[in-house]
Amino acid sequence: MECSALLDHHVGTGVCGCCGALRPRYKRLVDNIFPEDPEDGLVKANMEKLTFYALSAPEKLDRIGAYLSERLSRDVARHRYGYVCIAMEALDQLLMACHCQSINLFVESFLKMVRKLLEADKPSLQILGTNSFVKFANIEEDTPSYHRSYDFFVSRFSEMCRSNFEDPDIRTKIRMAGIKGLQGVVRKTVNDELQANIWDPQHMDKIVPSLLFNLQQGEGTDSRSPSPLQSSEKEKESPAELTERCFRELLGRAAYGNIKNAVKPVLMHLDNHSLWEGKSFAVRCFKIIMYSIQSQHSHLVIQQLLGHLDANSKNSAIVRAGIVEVLSEAAVIAASGSVGPTVLEVFNTLLRQLRLSIDYELTGSYDSCLTTGSKIIKEHEERQFQEAIIKTIGSFANTLPVYQRSEVMLFIIGKIPVPGIHPTLSSANSGFEGSRMIQVMLLKSLLQVTSGFQTTNMLTALPSSFLDPLLSVTLMEDAEIRLLVLEILVSLIDRHDNRPKFSSISIISDISFLKLKVEKCSRQDNLFMKKHSQQLYRHIFLSCKEENSSHPHFEILYTLLALISMELANEEVVVDLIRLALALQDLAIANEESLPIYNRCAIHALSAAYLNLISQLTAVPAFCQHIHEVIETRKKEAPYMLPEDVFIEKPRVPKSLDRLEGSMLFLQSKISEVLGGSGYNADRLTTPYIPQFTDEDRLSKRKSIGETISLQVEVESRNSPEKEEKTPAEEITFETLKKAIIDSVGMEEQERERRRQVVEKFQKAPFEEIAAHCGERATLLQKKLNQIFEITIRPPPSPSGTITAGYGQTQSRSVPVYEMKFPDLCVY
Repeated sequence: MECSALLDHHVGTGVCGCCGALRPRYKRLVDNIFPEDPEDGLVKANMEKLTFYALSAPEKLDRIGAYLSERLSRDVARHRYGYVCIAMEALDQLLMACHCQSINLFVESFLKMVRKLLEADKPSLQILGTNSFVKFANIEEDTPSYHRSYDFFVSRFSEMCRSNFEDPDIRTKIRMAGIKGLQGVVRKTVNDELQANIWDPQHMDKIVPSLLFNLQQGEGTDSRSPSPLQSSEKEKESPAELTERCFRELLGRAAYGNIKNAVKPVLMHLDNHSLWEGKSFAVRCFKIIMYSIQSQHSHLVIQQLLGHLDANSKNSAIVRAGIVEVLSEAAVIAASGSVGPTVLEVFNTLLRQLRLSIDYELTGSYDSCLTTGSKIIKEHEERQFQEAIIKTIGSFANTLPVYQRSEVMLFIIGKIPVPGIHPTLSSANSGFEGSRMIQVMLLKSLLQVTSGFQTTNMLTALPSSFLDPLLSVTLMEDAEIRLLVLEILVSLIDRHDNRPKFSSISIISDISFLKLKVEKCSRQDNLFMKKHSQQLYRHIFLSCKEENSSHPHFEILYTLLALISMELANEEVVVDLIRLALALQDLAIANEESLPIYNRCAIHALSAAYLNLISQLTAVPAFCQHIHEVIETRKKEAPYMLPEDVFIEKPRVPKSLDRLEGSMLFLQSKISEVLGGSGYNADRLTTPYIPQFTDEDRLSKRKSIGETISLQVEVESRNSPEKEEKTPAEEITFETLKKAIIDSVGMEEQERERRRQVVEKFQKAPFEEIAAHCGERATLLQKKLNQIFEITIRPPPSPSGTITAGYGQTQSRSVPVYEMKFPDLCVY
């Protein structure tokens, strides 16, 4: 035994050749698998004997591995690459055959040999070592390893992925070997809790960028899966295709806590190589990520993208636009509401970035202390970024269920700055223009959210907390803002895709050709209209009174009236809509607002087109006949009162509208008569529509509101005690009583609505608005109280008599009741 041990230490000296019989059996078996000529390959018969011996005596397996490792190191040093290949083939077969508890020590020898090959300069040895490692990675070991390290392999395979070998074919093979090696490391370590955590940043920061490097190299080629003929030939697979499979496998194995470490290197790689600007590669990367990870983890990726957007808030607009574009694509993939519990956080981040972009555009710099610089280019880039954010908001909204979308709508409407209600969101440097731009951008975002929004219950989906501030925005003078609000209302009300059929205003001779989808108004819709109809009518009426309303405004108003008629109409709503159309006609005739001729003609045309539509929807022959007669008369005598002459590129309007005959106008008396005979509420039809004016009108700058307020003050002053005696007695006649009886129904309804609005305002309005409202009337109220106190309160008689004031005047001293001394006879 001592002689045998001595011979073991002198393998390379030639002693074993003389005393081979004294060598240990495992060494003799190992030596026998090597032929004299390495080109002959492994001696299979002897390899079977070695395998049988290893299975029979597993305790010898580690010695076999150590001896094979020693021979391989010697052959590598002597450049005997044929024997190196034979040694690795033998190791592979032993690994595949032996799964005993002693394999751990054998694996250490194996990994030592693979490492030796990977450190070699010869590409063939690197590829040989990688292939052996991949085979080893596919083996499921029965026993865990406590001390095995793969740090070297991660570093070496990552380096091979970026090989710059001169020969392109060899370079491709080395890179593919590196990708396969990384794939093997992941497979070997990801499910073994005792191994070094492959998800640690120190490993992910090497693996992920190496994969992205190869994925980017194949950007110009088709990276789809190979055809069936190519799929069996792995050598024809490109590095980009192999990388994509490896990347998908890596992400698919990522657990909840590992998503962040896997995605962060992607973000850093895109930053370091300026890959956000091109968008296509960044979008492709995150499409792979979103499709590969488990669906319940999608919101984690969204959160990281949002955080990265915040971190780059002062970067160039092109970079931020690229991140937002990726967010938009990721949101589409993260369907079924998988954005998770951070829905409002998503929209809050996007709206904050929108506000910052507007400030950047107006100030011309990312920091107020800097100079303006190239502002024109920056404005153009910021506009693109803003459009990208609005598109992304719509993409997110489309993935949400109805109830979450309603919350987002409320969230956005609460961000819109309204003078007197919501504070401005712009910075001090942007001023009024900043507030206006924020209003426009937020309304565009809200329009994206409401696009395609369909619900069976309008009352719960569109509560007062949303509609009230939305309709308040229609009082603003800005035409673009009013148009966006009307677009939002149309998008919300259209639940059966009828809007495209009313894209333009025209006199439709037969609406059956439109194939409209009309359903009976549900109970919930009736409640919604009972609560909000007067608000809708009022804002439609006020929108027509605006001088800067143009062709698009009247088209969207016509669409809104048509959709209300089909989506939310019952008998009472139909009557109110007809009254509204007639009130619009009276508005154009009276011209109290001094509207331009075009606006007056447009209002006449809008009223005619809508009455033509509603008459056919009601299907009352006499009503249809009257509308048809008026339209025919207008065609002959006043075509400028019809949409065909008004809503065109060059409107044909007259210089004045002073001479309008009765045959050109729709008569309220005639319509009331024919509809009343068909079962409609005749009393309501005979009552002209008068829009209600509420406290929100103070937010508007139109003249009519100021006149209304002055009129109210005048009425109050007439009813004051001082002016009461001067008011002449009103002459009461039969006509006065008749009118009072007819108007009583409408007045009661208006009074109830006014009371409800007052109660709702004090329940839901912000404290600042209530305080401002009360402060406006505080002076007037105090004055009235002082007048009342002077009239009704007199100093009580004082038992103590009078006191002498200055300059010899006497003044009664007011004594409180509890201090007065009454005579005994006055006390009961």
